[in-house]
Amino acid sequence: MGKVERTIVRNLEEMSTLYLEVVNESFMHAVPKHSETHFKVVVVSDEFEGLRLVNRHKMIYGLLSEQL
Repeated sequence: MGKVERTIVRNLEEMSTLYLEVVNESFMHAVPKHSETHFKVVVVSDEFEGLRLVNRHKMIYGLLSEQL
């Protein structure tokens, strides 16, 4: 796990997560080997209860604002 991936996980753990998956998909893009530029994030949390999808995304983007 690289530095950026660790930071993403640490920031998302600020939420009360039931499930968290962070996958570095940079290798599938035209970037140098061992890059940390493209991630897939799957988060399940009770904090999303009653929120529309766009508001769930905003919550995640807020936690990851420095990485984005």
